[in-house]
This record gives sequence, structure tokens and C-alpha cells, in this order.
Amino acid sequence: MPTRSAQATWNGPLKDGRGEFKGSSGAIGGNYSFGTRFENSPGTNPEELIAAAHAGCYSMALSATLGRNGFEPKRIDTTAKVHLDKGDAGFSITKIDLVTRAEVDGIEPAKFDELAEDTKRNCPVSKLLAPGAEITLDATLA
Repeated sequence: MPTRSAQATWNGPLKDGRGEFKGSSGAIGGNYSFGTRFENSPGTNPEELIAAAHAGCYSMALSATLGRNGFEPKRIDTTAKVHLDKGDAGFSITKIDLVTRAEVDGIEPAKFDELAEDTKRNCPVSKLLAPGAEITLDATLA
């Protein structure tokens, strides 16, 4: 399996500095700052990138799980919301909410729920993040 990489640079002090990142494929890249991470300034931040990775991974993994069980999805739409919170030990990602809507013909809702939950536990990004963050799932058949 290939190894994926990205590179990030930070220039200056935390509050006034600026960062930029880029993926080795050239498909992703952008700027980030204190304001984009801890306030609501326009731009990206590490948590948004984690959310995109988790939503993408979960959607692909659910498609694979459904396929292994004899169901062909037409569409899977997943949103991930990453919660960054400050506690006594500093900042942590404490929770990730996955919201998935899927179009799948011929599947009973109970079976879909079972496969969606199984996928939440077993998608590679969930496995990475679950020990440190609570992951919730709201999965619905469209």
C-alpha cells in the first residue's frame, strides 16, 4: 500500500503567525492561522482537514461494507464535525460526529444500521481517532 504525505510550515509567533500546508499529490494545499483555527476567520485548519479525511474514509468504507454484504450503494454523503476543546491538559479533539445519508436499494433499515455502525468502528480513520475521541454516528437511508 502507498504511503501518503503532507508538509506544513509555520512562520512567526502563534497569534500573529501564518502557516501553509500542501499534500504531496498537489491536490490539497492551503493557508492556516490562529484565527482560522481558534476563531472564525476565513481559511482552513487541521481539524477541517481531519474532518474531510474522516468523512471521505467513512463513505468509502461504508460502500465497501455494503458491497461485501451484497448491497450496491447509489450514493453515500457523509459530514464529519470535529470538536476541538480546551481542558486542563490543553487542547484536544474530544468528539467527532459523523452524519451519513445513503441511497441503497434493497436493504432493510436494521441491516443498514448494523453495517453503518460496523463501518464506524472499522474504517481506518475511525480506528486511528477512536482511542482519543468519541465518535458518534447518525446514519439514515435516503
